Amino acid sequence: MRYLFAVLLLVFVSGRGLFAADPLPVAADAQLKFEGKVAFVEGPSWHPTGNVYFSDIPNERIMRRDRNGELHVFRTSSGFTNGTCFDLEGRMICCEGGGAPSKRRVTRLELDGTITVLADSFEGQRINSPNDCTVDAKGRVYFTDPRYGSRAGLELVDADGQEVEGVYRIDDVGKVSRILGHEVQRPNGIAISPDQNFLYVADNKNDQPTDNRKLWRFDLNADGSVDAATQKLLFDWGSDRGPDGMAIDSEGRLYVTAGFNNPEPPAQTANKYKAGIYVITSEGKLVQFIPVPTDMITNCAFGDDDFKTLYITAGHKLWSIRTSTAGHVEWLKK
Repeated sequence: MRYLFAVLLLVFVSGRGLFAADPLPVAADAQLKFEGKVAFVEGPSWHPTGNVYFSDIPNERIMRRDRNGELHVFRTSSGFTNGTCFDLEGRMICCEGGGAPSKRRVTRLELDGTITVLADSFEGQRINSPNDCTVDAKGRVYFTDPRYGSRAGLELVDADGQEVEGVYRIDDVGKVSRILGHEVQRPNGIAISPDQNFLYVADNKNDQPTDNRKLWRFDLNADGSVDAATQKLLFDWGSDRGPDGMAIDSEGRLYVTAGFNNPEPPAQTANKYKAGIYVITSEGKLVQFIPVPTDMITNCAFGDDDFKTLYITAGHKLWSIRTSTAGHVEWLKK
């Protein structure tokens, strides 16, 4: 298959007239830049070598965009990897959510190229379909485990036989704890605040108009557990397409991918919340909206030498835009 690579500059609408915050997280004259196109993109992450990695889910591979803007195949047979991140040692964590039970797992790509399975089950039940991940200051890995599409082969149920689409923490290889269960309907994106005090979860079911399309905040304890009683709603997308992936900047603001430009009734109306990046404070204030002209916008990650470029996956395309504030990734502090 041949791929088209081009640079396309689009006029960026900052929303300065809508929000009073100044300076904005993204400058009013910032331009959205098209970086490349493949089948369907997800899970971006950036490495100090200058490479941006992102998932090409249908082709079951991970792509690498180098400093010159060229795309390369980084990993094949990647288990339909969705979200990716790096641990404190600079090793890539992959949420492999694909079809066969043997590929529903969270893996770590070691520096020598070998693959370590960090988690593939919880209490003897195969995990659903790991979606996104993040790492805390102690090196523990957190991942969301929803199930989109077919329910065939779903094993994780509670004592009453109810399906569980939860959030988990990995302390070591095979040592997995569930930190959230029925508090969320279908967890997707996940992030931890720079001060390690909060865990953020995108709850994105999108099946029926009344399903959760919400961004939650939980208090995160020093031992990696979550106090469910502290659950706080930060933002609700109503019956529009809800939150998917997210990134966080050094000031603790969340950059959440959500919305549709074209409705898909009856479940998703797209009447109010268009496709783009919703910049939201830790208290739930929407401070800026960055429109993206492509459905479906899936995830984002900070990168570049000054960490002030936001890379965005949407539909078949990888985009980028410059920001005023540097992003936050825990392992780059080490």
